[in-house]
Amino acid sequence: METTSPSNDFRTSRGADVDHVTIAPSVLYFGTPVALLSTENADGTPNLAPMSSAWALGDVMVLGMGGSSHTATNLEARPDLVINFPSPEQWPAVERLAPLTGRNPVPDQKRGVFRFEPDKFRAAGLRPEPSNLVRPPRVAECPVQLEARATRVRADATGSFRIIEARVLRVHCDPRIVVGGTHHIDPTAWSPLIYNFRHYFGLGRELGHSFRSQTPRRKDATTSV
Repeated sequence: METTSPSNDFRTSRGADVDHVTIAPSVLYFGTPVALLSTENADGTPNLAPMSSAWALGDVMVLGMGGSSHTATNLEARPDLVINFPSPEQWPAVERLAPLTGRNPVPDQKRGVFRFEPDKFRAAGLRPEPSNLVRPPRVAECPVQLEARATRVRADATGSFRIIEARVLRVHCDPRIVVGGTHHIDPTAWSPLIYNFRHYFGLGRELGHSFRSQTPRRKDATTSV
């Protein structure tokens, strides 16, 4: 991607329908789901951290986080985790977690912005509940919870971040978002919390569906394209 300095030195590219400007954004969060990762600290207590760089490849979740992340350090030593997906109305709990770190002392690059908090669940106003197959707890209030185990933790191409590949072992869902009698999450009933250029959003109404969709259609479902 061609970049410019963060000044107003914009360049335009003539397209068929619109004129584009060339910019240098500080982040590239075009809209990804927010997840709360629960991991296990060295003393056996749980850590809970928000993150927004997560995507799926089959039953593998690929997670990206900062190079000094306490969560990544936990996963290098203890690979069990739970990937909890909150709903849009739970964004205040996510934001309560945002300035906290489970590492003490606070890393140099986080000082003045983050503070150490040993009990993240209490600080966020969330409740832990036992997992079935992994040691860290699930977040009871989150409608979707993925028990998983990290199989690979590595540095990214720049060395500034760490990339975790985690195999999902078990999926827990609020029954209200599952199509009855199936293993399908109903996309008309479930909206993840979306992180869009450091702002929180939910999804809008459905516009259509892929030809590959296997989700049974509700009789009252309507779409527009």
